[in-house]
Amino acid sequence: MIQASDKSVSGTPLNLLGVDYLHVKTGDGGDLYLTRFGQSFAAQLLPENWYERNWFEENRQRLVGTSTVYRVRTKTVGGVSKELVVKWCRVGEEVPFDTFTFSKFAEAEFNSPYEEFSLVMEMREHPGPGLVRTHRPLAIYVPAKKLKLWQTGRSQSKIEQKKAKFRDVELDIYRQYILIYEWIKGESSLELLSKSIPDISARRAAINTLAERVTDDLRCKGSRVLDTKPEHFILRQRPDGTLLRDHAGEVAYALVDFELLERTPEHEQEVTASRRATYLRHQKDRFVSPPPDKFPAHLRLASAFGVDYVYGHSESTQGQLWVVGRDPALFDYFLPERWRRTQRRKISQTNQVYYTKSKDRINLVWKVSRVGEKPDHDASTDKGRRIADYGYNSPFEEFSTALELSRRGFPAIYPRAIYMTGQEAATAGYVADESRYKSHQNLLTPDGTPTLRPDHNYITVWGYWNGSDELLARKDVEYCRGINMQQAFEDGHITEPQVHELMQRANAELTAVGFEDLNPEGTHWLLSLTPQGELIRNDAGALALRICNFGLVRRI
Repeated sequence: MIQASDKSVSGTPLNLLGVDYLHVKTGDGGDLYLTRFGQSFAAQLLPENWYERNWFEENRQRLVGTSTVYRVRTKTVGGVSKELVVKWCRVGEEVPFDTFTFSKFAEAEFNSPYEEFSLVMEMREHPGPGLVRTHRPLAIYVPAKKLKLWQTGRSQSKIEQKKAKFRDVELDIYRQYILIYEWIKGESSLELLSKSIPDISARRAAINTLAERVTDDLRCKGSRVLDTKPEHFILRQRPDGTLLRDHAGEVAYALVDFELLERTPEHEQEVTASRRATYLRHQKDRFVSPPPDKFPAHLRLASAFGVDYVYGHSESTQGQLWVVGRDPALFDYFLPERWRRTQRRKISQTNQVYYTKSKDRINLVWKVSRVGEKPDHDASTDKGRRIADYGYNSPFEEFSTALELSRRGFPAIYPRAIYMTGQEAATAGYVADESRYKSHQNLLTPDGTPTLRPDHNYITVWGYWNGSDELLARKDVEYCRGINMQQAFEDGHITEPQVHELMQRANAELTAVGFEDLNPEGTHWLLSLTPQGELIRNDAGALALRICNFGLVRRI
């Protein structure tokens, strides 16, 4: 737990869509997400200090617009009162036609509250030329009360689309989301210019000129607003009746209303490419410890079977996540919403194993762990008995094995992250093989809870083999493509005798470094294809092999 600048309010730090919040459970059972701007006024932003029914009705002023938006003054707390703009988020509602004053985009959708704050923060901090002033985003308040669907005005399909796109955050179709901004002094350009420019044609020309300037300034910041309106440009009049100007002599304006703010297509591509490049650099140095002051408060270092992890919670699913290494910058890349709902391809005929490209254009393979299942092998045979006695490895054992093999110079795919689902497993209360839960019972998370729990599913996330981390960090191109031995045979890259020869070699080399696969199969080994479709060989001239399945691999 950490505290806001106001010591009377405490909460849990978390990061949603790149924005740091302090999550506070309010006295009415709701949720308050305070930005770094809002934490200094945490007490004033508690709903009882502005949203209490009588106070709100007596101290609010309805503002012009198609949405529900008010100016309201908070109660005085600690000698301080704050002027706010509170706006009911319209995510999932139809965008009214009259919203499009200067621009027309046929498929516009209202931002979710967290999406809006993320885009506003990004725009404010963008290093592009010029300055786009805005009112500061302070908090998002989510009342506990749930409405009927007909009361919300939302479309089920629109909410599902938003949830599919942004699964970093909880989005409840039945709850209200109230965005809280700081009040900014001034009047809208429409009101102020109506007073100062009586001539309608001249006034319209001035507004159009200002709108073009705002559009250009936004473009320099990689952003655009799909409903550019003169009501959204706030100007300020000086005591002598003239308009306040900036250092360049231009009329100073502030922009408000961001429910249709979005990145330009060009900037969207830049952001995605930048995130991937940053990921590759950090992945190369994932075991380097960052300075203590660079470690976010909502993440912790953890260790299991000799492997270091960055541990934290997935706010969107109430799950838990362990990311291999010591670099907290990698954590967000493996939140389930970044990879679990992207287009996927099943790459195993018998198990839940999928290839996907994450939202950050990272090639990944994710597998549902079989820990706790009883291996489906004939226990009357020696091989079957050995497998039954051993049981499936836990995700943490798999990762430990993969990294130990790599340290010993044995090629293995890269373990990336372990995700424990938030919802209880369908088999909760019944586990066929309890051995791992017993052997792991003293392995705890930094929160003090069991690391391996029988009432939840676990998913392991692996790097898709297309070249070493070191090579990709230097130059982001596809150096090779992994293909399992069985598929290589079916595609004609190798012959049946070669399959037998490679399997014997693989098992012998694995034994030489102190491990064995209790159920050796061709699908457990990868060959590497060049972009030209040729099989890659190692320094000794033999076909390069890489192990990719650790479910039944054990130390000898």
